[in-house]
Amino acid sequence: MTIVGWIVLGLLAGAIAKILLPGRDPGGLIGTTLIGVAGAFIGGWISARYLDREIANQFYDGPTWVAAIGGALVLLIVYRLLFGHSRSR
Repeated sequence: MTIVGWIVLGLLAGAIAKILLPGRDPGGLIGTTLIGVAGAFIGGWISARYLDREIANQFYDGPTWVAAIGGALVLLIVYRLLFGHSRSR
């Protein structure tokens, strides 16, 4: 898959992660989509490096999607923990 494919996958993974984890994000839509792109790259890298899962050359590979969405979810949670607004306000 090309870099453009990973970016598109990341944008979609970020949107899916946002649907799975609703709420207000400090970065808004742009921050969430950038987290989705970064999550796709990190999820794919972790999958290839530590889970011995080769990165597929096709866009419609289920495990690649799961890794990208999982990476986006993890980054979104970490982002909310580090930069989220306090609920006590």
